[in-house]
Amino acid sequence: MFSRTILSGKEIMLGSFIEEDIKKIIQWHTDEKIMRNLDALPVKPKQETEIKKWLDECPQDTFRFALRLKEANELIGYAELNGILWPHRTGWITIAIADVTKWGKGYGKEAMQCLIRYAFMELNLHRLQLTVFSYNIRAITLYESLGFKREGRYREFLERDGKRHDMYLYGLLRKEWKE
Repeated sequence: MFSRTILSGKEIMLGSFIEEDIKKIIQWHTDEKIMRNLDALPVKPKQETEIKKWLDECPQDTFRFALRLKEANELIGYAELNGILWPHRTGWITIAIADVTKWGKGYGKEAMQCLIRYAFMELNLHRLQLTVFSYNIRAITLYESLGFKREGRYREFLERDGKRHDMYLYGLLRKEWKE
């Protein structure tokens, strides 16, 4: 049986960003630990105008959500479906728990479950895919626990601190998905 709420779990909810979120998002972009898991580009602080543009100019094929703790309405990250190819019903999925004090508490798994349910049940997508760096073991464990299958490997894709790392491609088909 499916949950009655599409974008809400037991502890978290996926919703809109608000003006007050901008300062917190700017802080995330200065946190090396967060950004090195999220982006292959060098860590670089973002200006307020860049963050506002990212929030305001969301492409039509992108569904971007603020990830909040229900109890305190506290922003702890974001989740996104993007790059959707509607004729093929495929899309990319992204999640970031950007508040490191919230890591390891199950919020990422709950948010991914909501986003996957939204993608398959609301948007009627057939396939979700994502990439993850080989050193991000926490994320890999999460994705595999949700049924994502490793489908490919970009060998020595990036260099961090003088060491080369692979980037993995994962996919999840609707028929493989288990609530």
